[in-house]
Amino acid sequence: MSNKSTIADAIQKLIEAILKSLGYSNTKKRTWHQHVVPYQEDWAVRREGNKRITSKHRKQSTAIRKAKTLAKRYNADVIIHRESGGIRDRISYRED
Repeated sequence: MSNKSTIADAIQKLIEAILKSLGYSNTKKRTWHQHVVPYQEDWAVRREGNKRITSKHRKQSTAIRKAKTLAKRYNADVIIHRESGGIRDRISYRED
């Protein structure tokens, strides 16, 4: 039984190595999607997955403009949140 699992493990590692060399990965890559979120009494731009904010703005419109600039640069999306935290809109700048 251990011989079969050893062979199976070796085959799995071989397949993973081949896929990695071809540019495929089983780990999820971080995206550059920009979220416009309420932050204290103002608005902030935060990259998806980050805890820290990218920039802080007094107006939501200014934060949206900044997020659009970043999203265009990195072919990402802008996700605009409401003051309550729900998603209001999503704008895509991805080139599929």
